[in-house]
This record gives sequence, C-alpha cells and structure tokens, in this order.
Amino acid sequence: MIDSPYLVRPGAKFKLSKVNTSDTGKFKDKREAAEESDRNLERLEELQRVLYAERKHAMLVVLQAMDTAGKDGAISHVFSGVNPQGCAVTSFKVPTELEREHDFLWRVHNAVPPAGMIGIFNRSHYESVLVERVKKLVPKEVWSQRYEMINEFERMLSAGGVTILKFFLHISREEQKSRLESRLNDPSKNWKFNPGDLDDRKLWDDYQAAYEDALQRCSTKDAPWYVVPADHKWFRNWMISDTIVKTLKALKMKYPKADPSILKIKIR
Repeated sequence: MIDSPYLVRPGAKFKLSKVNTSDTGKFKDKREAAEESDRNLERLEELQRVLYAERKHAMLVVLQAMDTAGKDGAISHVFSGVNPQGCAVTSFKVPTELEREHDFLWRVHNAVPPAGMIGIFNRSHYESVLVERVKKLVPKEVWSQRYEMINEFERMLSAGGVTILKFFLHISREEQKSRLESRLNDPSKNWKFNPGDLDDRKLWDDYQAAYEDALQRCSTKDAPWYVVPADHKWFRNWMISDTIVKTLKALKMKYPKADPSILKIKIR
C-alpha cells in the first residue's frame, strides 16, 4: 500500500465531501505536470515488461466512478504504452442470465489476472454495493453483507499474489453537467450520450453516500482505495499512473535469470 494524500486510510473515518474534486496536488497546471506524466508512462512500460517476464505477481486495477468521470479515458492514456499481451480490460455490464444464477463474485473471480498480467476492471464487483443498493435492486439485508464478503475476496486474491489498487474517479456535479453537455454539443461525442445517465444524475446524493460507505468499509491494507480528483483529466491520469508505478516498483521485481548453459550456446 502506497501512502498518498488520496489514500482512504484503512479503519479511519472518511468523508467523500472533504475531497476537492478539482485538486491538482503539487502541480499548478497541466504543463507543469507533463514531464512527470510522460516519465510515469515510460516507467510503467518498463515495469510491465518485468512483471510479464517474472510471472510472480499479478496486478488488478479497479476503476469506479460516476458517469463521465473518465474511466475509459484513464485506461486509454495510462496504459497507452504497455504491451497488450500483458494487459486485459474487463468491463462489467448488467449481469447476464448465467451470471445472475451464481453469486455476485462469480463473474469477477473469473476475470482476475493471472501471474504476469495487469488486469483492469472498468466497473467491478463494487457495483453490487453501489447500483444494486441505490436502485434498490436487492434488499438492504443482502447488499449490507457484501462489504465483508468483498474484503475477504480481496484478501484471498492478495494472499495469492495479486496486488490490488482501487481508484474512485471523483468529479463534481457541475463538471459532470459540463461533460454531459459536451456529448450533446459535439457530433463526435453524441454516441457517448446515454439518456439513462440523467436518471443516475438525479440520484447523485444517494450514489455519493453509497460510494462513501464502500470506500470507507473496503479500503484495506490488502486492497486500498484511492480517491482521484478527476475534474482535471490530466491530473487524474498523472495520479493513477504515479500510484501504479510506485506500487510496481515496491514489488522489487527482477528479470528471471537465464540457465547458465544457454549462455554458452553459439549461434551460427
């Protein structure tokens, strides 16, 4: 677990409303952050090669957010330089009939990355304590038990060599309004607009409360939550990439040593 001003500290009281969605940390603007941002992407590319070669660890990156906060954009930018062979993105939509016939973690466990891989969840098992809670798709006695189930599940993954990082992309209601309007006003973005997003927008306060509970109850040493101020896309991308790079470096990975016998081979 990497210490950060944006870490939801395990066991501590937490208020989502206290986090400034337009915070830019130590940077004044995008230009000031550009050099570090580029360096992070280069370093991530290097670290992923070692992760893939060593095959001792896996990394699971979970992204959750309100609509328009930029999960797709963050994935596209942060992982733009990694080898696609060592990276997989899973987007969790409405459960299929088969998935509904199993427990809520069944489809999630199947998508967990194996050793050597980075897995990215665009939405995740947390939908079961967010959407299902807010829209009352399941009763409280069902979703309220899931926090501890999630903690146990993530603890098991961590014990099995999966390093878990969870990011909540935090935007303001005003910024969401601006981004929704841009989808309507820009023909190249019209396809992104979903009228159903407006229904979720009406439930803004309910979603904020549900996220706050999930972040506080499920940020653990094994699987920490980080709240990413996401009103500025460039800072969102820097903060996510910086946390991933620092976490991978802390694993102290090394390329596997070659069998000494192959070093004597002469290729003619």
